[in-house]
Amino acid sequence: MSPVETPKARQAPSVAARLDTVLGRFTMYRLVLIVLAVLAAYSLLLDVLGWLTFGIPEMLAHLVLCLGLTYASNRALAALFRVRPHSESSLITGLLLYFLFWPSFAPMDVAGVALACVLASASKYALAWRGRHIFNPAALGAFVVGLTGLNIATWWAATPAMLLLLVPGVLLVLYRTRRFLMASVFLVVSCAIISAELLQAGMSVGMALWQSLAQRPLLFFVGFMLTEPLTLPPRKWQQLALAAVVGVVFAVPYNFGFLANSPEAALLLGNILAFMAGQRGGVRLKFNGTRPLTPSTTEFSFQPSRPVRFVPGQYMELDLPHAKSDGKGRRRVFSLTGSPRERVVKFGVRTAEPLSAAKKVLLSLQPGDEVMATSVGGDFVLPRDPRKPVLMMAAGIGITPFLSHISFGGMEDRDAVLLVLARSADELAYADELKAAGIRVVARIADGSEPPSHITAFPADGARVDGEALKALVPDIAGREVYVSGSPASVASLRRAARQAGARRVHVDSFSGY
Repeated sequence: MSPVETPKARQAPSVAARLDTVLGRFTMYRLVLIVLAVLAAYSLLLDVLGWLTFGIPEMLAHLVLCLGLTYASNRALAALFRVRPHSESSLITGLLLYFLFWPSFAPMDVAGVALACVLASASKYALAWRGRHIFNPAALGAFVVGLTGLNIATWWAATPAMLLLLVPGVLLVLYRTRRFLMASVFLVVSCAIISAELLQAGMSVGMALWQSLAQRPLLFFVGFMLTEPLTLPPRKWQQLALAAVVGVVFAVPYNFGFLANSPEAALLLGNILAFMAGQRGGVRLKFNGTRPLTPSTTEFSFQPSRPVRFVPGQYMELDLPHAKSDGKGRRRVFSLTGSPRERVVKFGVRTAEPLSAAKKVLLSLQPGDEVMATSVGGDFVLPRDPRKPVLMMAAGIGITPFLSHISFGGMEDRDAVLLVLARSADELAYADELKAAGIRVVARIADGSEPPSHITAFPADGARVDGEALKALVPDIAGREVYVSGSPASVASLRRAARQAGARRVHVDSFSGY
């Protein structure tokens, strides 16, 4: 989706908008892989400079073992289970294990690392529910190997020398995945417990915090493992509660014989809690067909193999294997546009050129073809109280998350205003559905063309949607919950305008990276 601004209305994009645009070129999986690869190269440089003391031969052999064995075992297991291998996932697992286990040529150590690699790959297939693994693979491999006594995870990435690139890498991943709040909860809880213990041992506050963050694997743990999407519960409040619980288990020392305090044990407990809290397994979707929405957007309809539970406003992640990678991975998220009561699931997708490899897969589907849906999630949902008024703003295909609310009948008893931004009148998607919604719909058409009669034109053709214009359009905006959906640049611009108009709570849903 592209921002819908006329030359008159263009503004220099903010730093956040530019960052969203850059990061939006990569899926979360590809970004994590790149960051971990950079960190691995940086660790080799540190060793050459003498900041690490493993030895280059040991580190190179350890890296080759972790990457090679996770990649090979993943492909072999995928062939055994007759599914397509996810190579990026296997490489990420290999890099995580590289940073968890001490590089060494000792036979027992090497055997332990090799076993962890194979177990990590096997857990994605053997310990899975409806196509989705339950446990973080690297953590499971490290935990089981620790029980055997062959090796033990040291999490050596938690060394001050790594901080120079570790901190920005973790921040990039958390920004891309929008998990800052979850990470903050975990860090506050775990740091508080660890620092309190160190203070009792006589350390100063500064040293206690330094020890917690620089010499314990908190940052690596929260950036690359705790916030892994496939092992998280679907709702934000569940994720925050999980972060707090894992933070306590991570930081509090305990020893129950064979089970002792370790980061991997804390994470596996969190994985179990997340699964019990409503983690949804994979669902096979049989393709029904398409219908054009506008010249540049298409709706795709699928029949799920079992009922899909979701809340209007949530998204579904699809696994769309394609032969030629475009740098964005196989998985994409799409807002669900239908009602939870329907037996079909539908997605509205922008299908104008240039097309990503995954969109080409969607457009090449024939009726009866199947794809796998790997998860449902998201918190872009309206207030439970129907008396709470809302303002919804959608740029282009950003209209899709609001369609589920309309299909479900969630607007019937609510004071709602919907502002839609489009390039032209024929690019207004779901115009018929908006007519039946029974709410006030306003459209800002960039080329000045007239919207359908049941949709009000935004005051002044070509006018910019800024704080002043929003305040005039919705005078009581301060008393409304505001929801903004669209491309990162459009969302940043509309969110800024809503804040300028006096909005107190603004919820956003950016469409990027697919």
